[in-house]
Amino acid sequence: MNLWDTVTGNDMTREFTAFEARAEALPPDHRAAWDQIKNGMWTYGSFTGRNLMPILDNALGLLEETAAEGLSAQDVVGDDIPGFCAALAGGEGARTYRDRWRAQLNRTVAKKLKELGA
Repeated sequence: MNLWDTVTGNDMTREFTAFEARAEALPPDHRAAWDQIKNGMWTYGSFTGRNLMPILDNALGLLEETAAEGLSAQDVVGDDIPGFCAALAGGEGARTYRDRWRAQLNRTVAKKLKELGA
């Protein structure tokens, strides 16, 4: 991957386009689950979302395998899509981008208060 692709996000765009092409071949219930999973995973991403690409690839692979085996999407992901996304991201209580930004803000404020002698 070259620097230009990294800076502009072209590498992610190509990868995401490939995901969508693979998802088009899924049955309708698996396609709906895929749409919910990809929307639910963005809260667990880094600033760029680059850390989610392997996770989304594995989730799509799981949906493809279960569709080939004839299982329904509900058998695989269950009724709780946000819980499934949390499990994919690292378990219950996985840190979201909001949690990371809050921690960074708290560190910055604490550092400034320390510098001011408060």
